[in-house]
Amino acid sequence: MRTKKIFIFVGNPDKESLSGAFAEAYARGARATGHEVRVTYISDMRFDPILHRGYKAIQDLEPDLVTFQNDVRWCEHFVSIFPVWWSDMPALMKGLVDRAWMPGFAFNFRKGLIPGWIRRLRGRSARVIVTSDTHPCLLWILFGGNINNWVRGVLRFSGFAPVRKTWFSSMRGVSPERAGKLIARVERLGRKGR
Repeated sequence: MRTKKIFIFVGNPDKESLSGAFAEAYARGARATGHEVRVTYISDMRFDPILHRGYKAIQDLEPDLVTFQNDVRWCEHFVSIFPVWWSDMPALMKGLVDRAWMPGFAFNFRKGLIPGWIRRLRGRSARVIVTSDTHPCLLWILFGGNINNWVRGVLRFSGFAPVRKTWFSSMRGVSPERAGKLIARVERLGRKGR
């Protein structure tokens, strides 16, 4: 198996969560099989999550956002781990997207007669690990594709392929036994670098 450069990003603002345990497990499994790993917790980052003027005036990026962008460019495989809250990613994670996923970094729009865009992060795969209290099928029936904005609108839009998803539901009051099994499953994903 070929080793990879893997960047693990935890979008849950609560570092002491199952999302954090999944990140540790994935990193542990990946390192055990020789993958090079970097891990970032959004809770450790310091940045203004508000894009104050939209794209009319680009805000200077804080050092943590620059580091985040550099880690995304560096990686061959990008793992994002977060809970679904109110049918979406946590607000702070959305703020990171607004601020860091900028033209020139993740994409560029084509100029001229042919519409479209350049996917600047091609050549990278991704794994999205999501937790929710509600089953994803019920969320889809009630509200539509809950993580499509992240999977399609952010990752695939900028060139990540394939993007694989792992969704753990019914997480409210999860037993220690089940949590241990899920953590072991995530560690196996890390060993495979997938």
